Amino acid sequence: MKLSGQKIVVVGGGIGGLVAALCLRRHGADVTVLEQSQTITEVGAGLQISPNGVAVLRALGLEGALAHDAVRGAAVVLRDHARGAQVLRLDLARLAPDQAYYFVHRADLVDLLGDAARQAGVQVRLLQKVGRVEPDSGAGPVVHLSNGTTIGADLVVGADGLHSRTRGALNGADTPFFTGQVAWRAVVPNDVGLEFAAQVFMGPGRHLVCYPLRGGAQVNLVAVQERTGWTDEGWHHRDDPANLRAAFAGFGGQAAALLAQVDEVGLWGLFRHPVAANWHAPGVAILGDAAHPTLPFMAQGANMALEDAWVLGDCLARLGPGQAGLAAYQAARRDRVVRVIGAANGNAWKYHMRPGPARFAAHLALRLGGAVASERMLRQFDWIYGFDVTA
Repeated sequence: MKLSGQKIVVVGGGIGGLVAALCLRRHGADVTVLEQSQTITEVGAGLQISPNGVAVLRALGLEGALAHDAVRGAAVVLRDHARGAQVLRLDLARLAPDQAYYFVHRADLVDLLGDAARQAGVQVRLLQKVGRVEPDSGAGPVVHLSNGTTIGADLVVGADGLHSRTRGALNGADTPFFTGQVAWRAVVPNDVGLEFAAQVFMGPGRHLVCYPLRGGAQVNLVAVQERTGWTDEGWHHRDDPANLRAAFAGFGGQAAALLAQVDEVGLWGLFRHPVAANWHAPGVAILGDAAHPTLPFMAQGANMALEDAWVLGDCLARLGPGQAGLAAYQAARRDRVVRVIGAANGNAWKYHMRPGPARFAAHLALRLGGAVASERMLRQFDWIYGFDVTA
């Protein structure tokens, strides 16, 4: 195997880090994952794993386990906020037979990946908080832990998320800017009988996305509101559910019933970061949010990390773990993630139109398009969903 004998350290035990570990281990590397938490788990909420992400899990032999824990999505439905009237329905059954779309709880996916990594021989070390990463200057890259110890490797892969220490080592500090939007996230019981579909309730200056999890027993909620001021980035801020309900007081139908059930909610500000200029340096690479954070409006954050992990493993296996393999990885990925991020950046306004002629015309066009050309409307996403990095 091309990577046999290579010692690779992956910083971060989330989705991107665990899949990277699996992909690199698959090519023979000796892989260690460093995770700062005391367990490999995620308290988070729901994720949408679209066909391009499923392709990676399928190639790793994990689609069956994913399907066991997840809900297979039947449709994406756009609705008016006031009464929940349907504006557009995109039937996911019209995708190609091998293009499955799943809704999964983040914790379930991380548990699945953690078990698979350990079974594959990946060493997972918990309570390993990284202070900084030092690229190779002759003796190999070094990971400096916050407790003062160091870990050497042949390659360090930074899958350490939005506030990545590894990204900083390659690019210095960046300056994200607030988008003027905040989002609440919650999981509630599915007492309304929500169908196996992603529902988007579109209102003036705000929208609510919901879809079922865990066999349909729960519902994931993400509620986005335009707002002029915010200070902190990250979603681990608790908020009073009453604030969420007040912000979405005009939402009716199933949206209102689901909001009424929220008893615990997280709130975070949505910031835009530049795509990192450098995804690699001697002995170091980054992937996922560490390289290219994205807004959630195309549900592609986790899927891009899955694609990154596979391509990194493939490039290093074909070209070796040196600069040739690392440069090929960035070259293979950068243009695609820039395009996906651009699509996500431009998507929010479509859900937030104010009452008036423009909103009426837009919703009418969607209704007519869904009635006469729903398959063509679904095909507009082929460049995302039909992209298979494992092919």
